[in-house]
Amino acid sequence: MPVIHIAGTADTKGEELAWLRALITAAGQHAVIVDLGTRAPSVPVDVPAGQVAACHPQGAAAVLGGDDRGKAVAAMGEAFAVWCRQNAAGISGMIAIGGGGGTSIACAGMRELRYGLPKLMVSTLASGDTAPYVGTSDIMMMPAVTDIAGLNRLSRVILSNAAHAMVGAVSAPVPDTRSDKPAIGLTMFGVTTPCVTAISAVLGASHDCMVFHATGTGGRTMERLLAEGVLAGLIDITTTEIADLLFGGVLAAAPDRLDVVARTGAPWVGSVGALDMVNFWAPATVPERYRDRLFYHHNPNVTLMRTTPAENAAMGRWIADKLNACPGPVRLLVPEKGVSALDVEGGPFWSPEADAALFQALRETLRDPAQLLFLPLHINDPAFAQAAARHFLDISET
Repeated sequence: MPVIHIAGTADTKGEELAWLRALITAAGQHAVIVDLGTRAPSVPVDVPAGQVAACHPQGAAAVLGGDDRGKAVAAMGEAFAVWCRQNAAGISGMIAIGGGGGTSIACAGMRELRYGLPKLMVSTLASGDTAPYVGTSDIMMMPAVTDIAGLNRLSRVILSNAAHAMVGAVSAPVPDTRSDKPAIGLTMFGVTTPCVTAISAVLGASHDCMVFHATGTGGRTMERLLAEGVLAGLIDITTTEIADLLFGGVLAAAPDRLDVVARTGAPWVGSVGALDMVNFWAPATVPERYRDRLFYHHNPNVTLMRTTPAENAAMGRWIADKLNACPGPVRLLVPEKGVSALDVEGGPFWSPEADAALFQALRETLRDPAQLLFLPLHINDPAFAQAAARHFLDISET
């Protein structure tokens, strides 16, 4: 029988946890409460906090019994992540509730559960920046609206909606995802959409094309799926997250970007899409050191900064160094007539000098010249997409 797990701190959120269990069991689903608290629970639980805490690498004593709440929360999150990995086979869905500490603990565990498994976090933090909690997972965040500090006329409705959403997700038939076509990952930004869309159209008959928005999280998610064997290769057209990583943008890659390509030896065709820009939020969020730079206001909440020749050279060296560590089939395609929809002759980010610095750094740093191909095309030229698809097929078959 499927088992929905209800996670939260039963020392402070016991009434709400019991309410959720009553709603879920009344709907015909089996439910258990997992206690993530650090003190005695106020309601009966099915998985005691001590059992979760025992999964910490240093044992339960590293989680329970101390006086420092911050350390206890961090340690319980680490323990719950291990517990979720160990018990994943028996979890059909997970719903959690929490404020700041409870959200941190519960999401640390839910991030370890597989994609597609229903995960719902009811949190007082759900209307803010949820990236630290969701990460590369598919956790659904639901605002608690009121604090989770006892049931009231509004919280009963919010928690009822959450409970029945979880029941519906667990009860619904799972779509058939079987396919004979290998899955591949592609990175896209608005300014590289024509290119990636055209590649997907060419390869769609033979491959399951999974496109990831190059927002930092998108690249990390794609590479996680490659590491897990879900993806058979990457067409990494839009490497703009590297610009944000190196120069303080808000959509930054992790420092280990591209390392998974070296570890797996998977086929990789990439480009320098949108390396002409660093992303910030509204204009007021741009760091003071960049105030005199060239900007393009994509919308009221997104501000793009044109990269300089020096920055482009640094990115070229960084990418080439990463690719030099890749033992598998790698091709880096360089569009000599522009790297984004803004980097086109007459466009707001047109800068042949900046592009030339990027291209020269790639030439000088990439050790295998056969991996580097220069095309006299713009990145969004249909012929560039055709070339990327062709090269991916070529290296995939070798």
